[in-house]
This record gives sequence, C-alpha cells and structure tokens, in this order.
Amino acid sequence: MIKEPIAINSLTVRNRIVKAPCDTAGAVNGAPTEDIAEHYRQRARGTGLVIVEHEWILLEGMAHARQLSIGDDSLISPYRMLTDAVHSEGAAIFAQLSHAGAKAKDSGLESIAPSKETVWSQYHPRTMDEDDISRVIKGFADAAIRAKRAGFDGVEVHGAHGYLLNQFYSPLTNRRSDVYSGSTLDGRTKLHCEVIRAVRKAVGDDYPVAIRFGACDFMEGGSLISEIPEAAEAFETAGVDLIDISGGLNGFTRPGMTGPGYFRDLSMAAASAVSVPVILTGGVTDGHQLEQLLLEGAADMIGIGRALLSDPEWSVKALGEFPG
Repeated sequence: MIKEPIAINSLTVRNRIVKAPCDTAGAVNGAPTEDIAEHYRQRARGTGLVIVEHEWILLEGMAHARQLSIGDDSLISPYRMLTDAVHSEGAAIFAQLSHAGAKAKDSGLESIAPSKETVWSQYHPRTMDEDDISRVIKGFADAAIRAKRAGFDGVEVHGAHGYLLNQFYSPLTNRRSDVYSGSTLDGRTKLHCEVIRAVRKAVGDDYPVAIRFGACDFMEGGSLISEIPEAAEAFETAGVDLIDISGGLNGFTRPGMTGPGYFRDLSMAAASAVSVPVILTGGVTDGHQLEQLLLEGAADMIGIGRALLSDPEWSVKALGEFPG
C-alpha cells in the first residue's frame, strides 16, 4: 500500500508517505531561505506529500522569532522558491497555517486566547472578543490565498499542539460561555469550522484543505478520544479534504507510548466517521512499520517526522523495501 497513489480533493499524491511538519526555526523575517528550500527539497525525494512547518498568519500569533510566516503578500515570492524545490522532486506540498494564541511570543503584541485561563503558567493572554475572532478567521483565509498563489498544492489549518484552535477545542483552556463555549463540543469546534469554511471560500472548491487535529489532550479534564468521531465529522462537513491526527495540549508525543503509530486509536476513531483521508504520525522508523499501519487500517497516509529530519533519504529507502 505504501506505493499506492491517493486522491486529496483534486490532487493525486504519488504515495502514502507524508513529510510531517517539523519546525526548523530558520526563517529570516518570516521568509524561507535557500537553506530551508534545500532542506525540504532533500526530504521530498520519494515522499508523496510534504507539509511545511507552521507559518504564522498574524503577527500576534507568532510562536517565536524564527518561525516562518505567511502573513504578508511580500512573502509569496520567497515561498515560490520553496514550492518549486519540492515540486522538482515530484512531491506535493502543503502550507501549514498557524496562530499560536496564548503561546505566542516575540511579537511585542499582547497574546490572545479563547479565555485567560491556561495550563501554562508562563502565558497570560487576553480573552478574545468578537473582533478578535473575526480577524483570526480572515487571517486564515488571507493566508490560504497567499499559499495558493505561492504554488502550494494545498493548505493545512493547524489545530493541534496547544496552539489557538486547539485552545478552543480543549475544555482546559476554553472557559467561554458564549457560542464558542468550552462546555459543548459544538462550541469547542465552532471556530475550527468557521475557519475551514472561510478558507474553503477563499481558495475554491477544488483546492485541498486539511486540518491538523489535536484530537486528545491526555490530561485530566481535557479532550477525549470518544469525542473524535463527532469532531472529525464536523470538520468534514465544514469542508476539509484531509484530517491530520496529532496530540492536543500534550503536544506531538503521548505519555507512556513511543512505538510505531502511537496515536493510532485517535486516527482510527476519526476514520470511522469520515470519508476523507486521515494521516497518522508518530513513532514510525522504517517502511515496514508504515506498511503495517496502512494494512491495519490505522490511517490512509503516514506522517514521518524525526526519522526524515535525521535522514533526508528516508522515503527513498522505505520505498526500496518494497521492490516492484
């Protein structure tokens, strides 16, 4: 299965290997450099889909000073260098659109979040009002248009790892009592769906839109695995073409688990409720592990993070384990 093409909306990806987004922290004034383009070009060899590390959409949502940005039209041209580099190796490439919310720093601006309560003692955000929410939705849509103009084959909305949309999804960080209420799943997913619909309207019906879904916090009082099917179904209804499963407030690791596909129960819960492809990332170190997860129905595509970071030829070698 590893070598089988897969359709994501109008895009056909050549195989099931995904370069998972991993922050290189090498941007200069938010722009990709030649070194970053080369980094991704090397890891595009043999890979089906490359998802670029998170790019802030609004300055207030910048996670750190060396993070990539897609918050300004002046960045469209530098990104063409990156997308051309990945396309030269035959891979598809998605931009990952992000707002760090309470976890934003280095911008000099006040951070914002669904509510002032956080699980992190070092962050002290302001509670978002209706204007903030409207600005964020527009920021995601505008960034998606820039990504399309820069040659990206699709976009991924970042809703994992404790960033803004994940802060809305988690009952631990969403203490709102309005329509975005942290006490109901509809309230916790409302902003995700509004962002997805705005992005879809901006880029058109045939342009791939994905979401990185922080599907479970693995923390007392946090989001639950049992909630995943309903949330995933809501995202598909709103317009996503791909659901990329990862952790919630706990980040991209899972307490007590490190083996291949350690989020597989999360990805299978999502896949049970949707017809769009699902990505599973975490713990895969060789092609046979990837193939086994696909055969088990754990996901439709498998993300490779640290293994591809350490070995740019990982995808080529993994494909070589399945001759013919």
